[in-house]
Amino acid sequence: MDGTREQAAEQLRDTSTSDGLGRLTVGKGSEAREIAYIHRPSALGTGPTFVWLGGYRSDMNGTKALQMDRLAAEHGAAALRFDYSGHGQSGGNFSDGTISRWLEESIAVVDHLAPARIILVGSSMGGWIALRMLQELRTRGRGPEVAGLALIAPAPDFTCELIEPALTDLERRSLAERGYFEEISQYSAEPNIFTRALLEDGTRNRVLTGIIETGCPVHILQGMRDEDVPYQHALKLVEFLPADDVVLTLIRDGDHRLSRPRDLEKLQSVLVALRDHDHKIS
Repeated sequence: MDGTREQAAEQLRDTSTSDGLGRLTVGKGSEAREIAYIHRPSALGTGPTFVWLGGYRSDMNGTKALQMDRLAAEHGAAALRFDYSGHGQSGGNFSDGTISRWLEESIAVVDHLAPARIILVGSSMGGWIALRMLQELRTRGRGPEVAGLALIAPAPDFTCELIEPALTDLERRSLAERGYFEEISQYSAEPNIFTRALLEDGTRNRVLTGIIETGCPVHILQGMRDEDVPYQHALKLVEFLPADDVVLTLIRDGDHRLSRPRDLEKLQSVLVALRDHDHKIS
């Protein structure tokens, strides 16, 4: 998504409920969709805001997202969770989703809450969106400063790197004839749907094409028994982050979800370390 498209995102209406659930309309005309979010303000009034960026077909009430929120509450930090369009409590059709569309929504919600500094916590596809979001914020030269990246089983460029090379002849025909193909999901009774628009847009949003300058610490958690995003993909990502403070933690028996109690403890340690690092330099 280029800067002009991001600036064209129109925030038409924002409503909040007593349970902290807010709704923000992003886009205009036929592209308008209502994005659900929950914002926990900082009890201390200082420090970065943790921003959750979920994975493909996940939502803001998943185990890891709630763990991030609990940690923020314990430390008096601000936290922001939201659902992409077509996910969870947000409006819009899932089949309309692309990386550009979900990135636009991510930036719009952050712009609306306007934190000064943020720590992006991206899970799976959310790791890709986190990297693209950082690039967009740096390119436009305004908005919050990214103080750290926590990437959990990150899947940057997964459409190009993981899906397209493994397409069967039947899936290719389905893409050509119907504009999408279906895949059995390990996590839901409903199949995963991958559209031609998602794959084509993924090519335009690739990040594994050159040096990624984040300007902040990056910590990656990756399971070595991840069947969705092989740990070699995380190793490849590290190759594109040579100039930054990067830590890669490989969990030998970890799967893609990394939602076991011991996995959540590792995530908590990562988030605390990133926040403490920010306190030292700010």
